[in-house]
Amino acid sequence: MLPKSPEQLNTKTSFTTLTTLLQTPLSPQNPRTWIILTVLFIQILLLCSLRSFPSSIPSPLPAVHYSARALQQCASGNLFVYHLPETFNHQILQNCDNLNPWSSRCDALSNHGFGQPAAAALAGIVPEDLLPAWHWTDQFVTEILFHDRIINHKCRVMDPESATAFYIPFYAGLAVGKYLWLNSTAEERDRHCDMMLSWIKDQPYFKRSNGWDHFITMGRITWDFRRSKDEDWGSSCIYKAGIRNVTRLLIERNPWDYFDIGVPYPTGFHPRSKSDLTRWQQFVRARPRHALFCFAGAPRRAFRNDFRGVLLSQCRDAGESCREVNCAGTRCSNGTSAILETFLDSDFCLQPRGDSFTRRSIFDCMVAGSIPVFFWRRTAYLQYQWFLPGEPESYSVFIDRNAVKNGSLTVKGVLERFSKEEVRKMREKVIEYIPRLVYAKTKDGLEGVKDAFDVAIEGLFARFKEQEQPEFHKWK
Repeated sequence: MLPKSPEQLNTKTSFTTLTTLLQTPLSPQNPRTWIILTVLFIQILLLCSLRSFPSSIPSPLPAVHYSARALQQCASGNLFVYHLPETFNHQILQNCDNLNPWSSRCDALSNHGFGQPAAAALAGIVPEDLLPAWHWTDQFVTEILFHDRIINHKCRVMDPESATAFYIPFYAGLAVGKYLWLNSTAEERDRHCDMMLSWIKDQPYFKRSNGWDHFITMGRITWDFRRSKDEDWGSSCIYKAGIRNVTRLLIERNPWDYFDIGVPYPTGFHPRSKSDLTRWQQFVRARPRHALFCFAGAPRRAFRNDFRGVLLSQCRDAGESCREVNCAGTRCSNGTSAILETFLDSDFCLQPRGDSFTRRSIFDCMVAGSIPVFFWRRTAYLQYQWFLPGEPESYSVFIDRNAVKNGSLTVKGVLERFSKEEVRKMREKVIEYIPRLVYAKTKDGLEGVKDAFDVAIEGLFARFKEQEQPEFHKWK
């Protein structure tokens, strides 16, 4: 015979007690009479409660429908966000006065990374109803923008077991920025990265995948994290063993590193709704353009055979066909009203390489509906494949820089060959892709539209899914 469970024993004992009580003579003076009545009253209450209890429980049908909707919305995957110690993110922001050796970064990092409002300076250039969507946004704030959006993402989960992708909210670019320009040691430049890797390598889900399903935003160009020797520029974070298999979202990638993904530089336009985007697209489509091309930048006189200087000379020689914005010093670091107005007024915008192969101006130009002209393929074509059209000629022009240097081609001569219809089609393609190049101002994104953040997250889910296929080779 099987032993009785504790529940069965308790039930039998209660029944025996009640039977004994019932067999006792009942009288108001007998205390046992009140005990029996009390027990009976409690039993009646319990029976009544049990009969009405199901009506107080919500029907399971809505919960099933809700789960189905959630599964449909997050069919690509779920996000898990590590709760890193605040020294890796929030404390860095709190220390904004000391993130730059020359001046405070607090204004630039304010408003959840969007920066100070630009409405006053852009009045008369931007439609009045869109002025609140414009800010003086710093080019190095993707770490903040992504963090804010991910913690509010509809597919964020608290249970790591159900996650497809694991996000490490470490502000690597902001942490190292201060030390790039000082006479700092290699240890100082690597300190935050070393501490973060020491922390993450102890996490069970990092150990499980060896980092393959993890990602991080690094809000600077990849070369700022690829120091080979102690005396060289930057941090060596990307070369650290623990981060080797982690996917890295950067504003400029190494085209030959699988784990580097290029994401758009932040611009000043942050739509608050789908209607903001549509309104802006209509505005730049209808905008009259009086100049054939433009160039916003400054020569690099310290560089031998500076190509920017060549382009500035050609712009000036082109007369009214070209508009120029002199960006000497730091006057154009986060955009100016003169730059936006110039891009809005020009069919084409010249985009030579910057201090590195990419520059924020590419995205400022395209958001204004101007057609970019490239001279290095690594400036865009090998950088932002998730965000730009697959056919470069559909939205841009490529000119051989060597032919421009030796005088066999002029920029004006090349651009004048395009018919008005060809220019219209290229501009239309640029305008079509504006949503994928901007970061929305809302924490939940834009209803029915994918912005740069959404495109990046979808790309990550697709990449991690591909990595799980049997034919995909992963080293340990």
